[in-house]
Amino acid sequence: MLLSLFLLIATPVKADRIVVEKAARRLSLLDHGRVVKTYRVALGSNPIGAKTREGDGKTPEGIYKIDHRNPYSKYHLALHVSYPNASDVARARRLRVRPGGEIMIHGVPNRWRALGAAIQLTDWTAGCISVSNHDIDEIWNAVPNGTVVEIRP
Repeated sequence: MLLSLFLLIATPVKADRIVVEKAARRLSLLDHGRVVKTYRVALGSNPIGAKTREGDGKTPEGIYKIDHRNPYSKYHLALHVSYPNASDVARARRLRVRPGGEIMIHGVPNRWRALGAAIQLTDWTAGCISVSNHDIDEIWNAVPNGTVVEIRP
């Protein structure tokens, strides 16, 4: 029993999909369809509805991928989400607006690190998905580039 508990604690989380449920303020890591870990998130400052344009304060909705990572971000680690996808670009074109970009899953801004997890109690980003520094450390190690990110309303 003690050995199995140790293995459970010592085994790092690995995931092949990220699901963000905006209304629940929840990010889940999935492995082969099974939720292996969940985290509280903060979203864009205007979180209801899908992102349609640069500067709208909304977090996108749709299917994306982690396409690169930035260990030297102004936040404590940042995983870049592949927004805008083709349908986002087409919608922005129809609306004659810029779709925006630079959507990340990231930790706390380095200049605000003293606030710790308290910053996660409100939606404050420009459209990104923010988690605590401890949580982004786990997520960073759990998912490789190319991991699917599904962002739901």
